[in-house]
Amino acid sequence: MNNPVTSSPSRWQSLADQVLSGYQISREEGLEILSSSDDELLDLLSATYRIRQKHFGKQVQLYYLKNAKSGLCPEDCGYCSQARGSKADIPKYRMLNEEKLLEGAKAADEAKAGTYCIVASGRGPTDKEVDHVASVVEKIKSSFDLRICCCLGLLNEDQAKRLQQAGVNRINHNLNTSREYYEKICTTHTYEDRLQTLKVAREAGMELCSGLIVGMGEVAEDIVDATFELRELETKSIPVNFLNSIDGTSLEAVDELDPRYCLKALCLFRMAHPATEIRIAGGREVNLRSMQAMGLYAANSMFVSDYLTTKGQAAEADYEMIADLGFEVIISGHEMDATTGEPSELATQAESC
Repeated sequence: MNNPVTSSPSRWQSLADQVLSGYQISREEGLEILSSSDDELLDLLSATYRIRQKHFGKQVQLYYLKNAKSGLCPEDCGYCSQARGSKADIPKYRMLNEEKLLEGAKAADEAKAGTYCIVASGRGPTDKEVDHVASVVEKIKSSFDLRICCCLGLLNEDQAKRLQQAGVNRINHNLNTSREYYEKICTTHTYEDRLQTLKVAREAGMELCSGLIVGMGEVAEDIVDATFELRELETKSIPVNFLNSIDGTSLEAVDELDPRYCLKALCLFRMAHPATEIRIAGGREVNLRSMQAMGLYAANSMFVSDYLTTKGQAAEADYEMIADLGFEVIISGHEMDATTGEPSELATQAESC
């Protein structure tokens, strides 16, 4: 009688077992994930999903962006359509008034987003702009059950404290890339400037949201270095952007990503940050294309509707994608029916992002 054939766990399943037991992956293992064969992708995703499922089940958190101030920026970030020197055809306007920002909060609520992100171009806000945003945030908090994340550029201690006192839950300030590669994408401020803003935000009592942009000409080592820097910072939320090359920017000709590499990057972040919210951010539709849904086997969050100066897919398409996976949108601590966008009859309490 023949003995049954058994197979030993793959290297990715074995690595997931270790992570689930509290192990922190090494830089070498991070590089192995990014350089892994496409033939291993399904197994890598399967292993990664086990980690995602332990910490987040089938929950998906949605974010909604509002570009509160567009263009007119003195910084030269090469990826950005709003940067100094950009010839991209985009709207340009100063800080939106209270009415427009409240309209954005209403749109976020209607889009079933748990978090409303107020984003402004520029090196950093003036004190007057901070007071304006803080005043609007206080009104939003009194009218909507939304968490607020602000991305306003470089902040000082007093500005961070004002935002926290107004009810801002989280500050977004992306590292964007590694320390070593940073000067290749921006020369008007430094990597250390970004770390300082994250420092003052944390000291003021706000959570940190910080991530990167994959596909700007960096090498795998840069992505891994950024991954581990974010681990040291103990960020609560990590947006993983994929470069959407915009005509008129200095990176307009850069187009080096394919969906499979994007998925490997998401797996890297989940393996390195097992219990941290990982968000599929800008460039999702352009770079993941028909494989968008697979990204949620690693990530547990994504933006809904549009980005800063580029369009996203319709919110209804996002709800349908989530429902097709058998996943559930989480908003304000309640499970939502991903098809209808209405509260589930079996709603359970869960921490809103």
